[in-house]
Amino acid sequence: MRVLITGGAGFIGSHLTDDLISKGHEVVVFDNFSPQVHPSRPSYLNPKAEIVDGDVRDKEKLFDVLKEAEAVYHFAGKVGVGQSMYEISNYTDVNVGGTAALLDILVNKETPVKKVVVASSMSLYGEGSYECPKCRGNIHKPRTHEQMKNRDWEMKCSSCNASMNPIPTKEDNLPVPDSLYALTKKFQEDVVLQIGKTYGIPSVAFRFFNVYGTRQALSNPYTGVAAIFMSRIKNNKGPLIFEDGNQLRDFVSVKDICQGCTLALKSKAADYEVFNLGSGKEISILNLAKNLTTLCGSRVTPEITHQFRVGDVRHCFSDISKIKSKLDYEPKVKIKDGLKELIEWSKKEEAQDLVEHMKSQLQSRGLVRG
Repeated sequence: MRVLITGGAGFIGSHLTDDLISKGHEVVVFDNFSPQVHPSRPSYLNPKAEIVDGDVRDKEKLFDVLKEAEAVYHFAGKVGVGQSMYEISNYTDVNVGGTAALLDILVNKETPVKKVVVASSMSLYGEGSYECPKCRGNIHKPRTHEQMKNRDWEMKCSSCNASMNPIPTKEDNLPVPDSLYALTKKFQEDVVLQIGKTYGIPSVAFRFFNVYGTRQALSNPYTGVAAIFMSRIKNNKGPLIFEDGNQLRDFVSVKDICQGCTLALKSKAADYEVFNLGSGKEISILNLAKNLTTLCGSRVTPEITHQFRVGDVRHCFSDISKIKSKLDYEPKVKIKDGLKELIEWSKKEEAQDLVEHMKSQLQSRGLVRG
């Protein structure tokens, strides 16, 4: 198939490009190479892919690459929960407007597109799922400012006020988007599935959990927490942890993300469905930090601040029984193996950056030619 990946030069999109090409597909990468994500042109871009510079909001340019595309992975968008809360117009314009532009073309122009896969996010859940150990209720109260000031971190049962136990979050968990970013992801999956159903364009939405892996931007402050922790460790600083560090998350390798995405390409069982795409296993933020520190061979220790950030959720990790049963998805990368690979890659990147810096310095002094 000829496949278009919007945002295909990014961390996840570039891995998916490689995966699809290895399976014999033609891939067109459509990306605006945003400086925040790509300070320079990525060296990892697959030479077998067709690379097109373009903004997903540019309908004319987008139509040009859709004319021959049989499938679309819509990954283009602004990421970062915190940043979305003050770049309101930008996030809405790119995430909502870009998705609307794509669907507008598919509905009103002739294209051969037979499937659309959109990248959604676990952030639209807000808090994950909980169960009360006393009354077996599953409705929690929002954490209050006063509760957080008292370092009482756990969710409380709305019926008996007991601390609740976190459980895996299923797709039918009520979404409670608590950031503009989460709202835009909810819009993206809703509108893609709605328009897909209306016009008979098979569509799939994947709610990505905490994705990590090689090519993750280590210098971008809005990248994943694994990369942020690594940057601090490399600078001989302990990973900075909010609350008590026992909050649970689901970290999934980018390789398993690609596995899920490629399984959906030709599967009718995926059509018009929403899937959690994670590892199905939880790990505390503190244990993640300790694992990274140990694997990096560092002696720094995590800095637990016992401070809180408004909007942070306590626990959220995935139930992946649906994608397992419908698409035969099975996570293959264990977190320690994935983190080792990330660390080894970061060392190579650091060495390459040093070489490029030295070359730039010599060029500026006229000692070498470009």
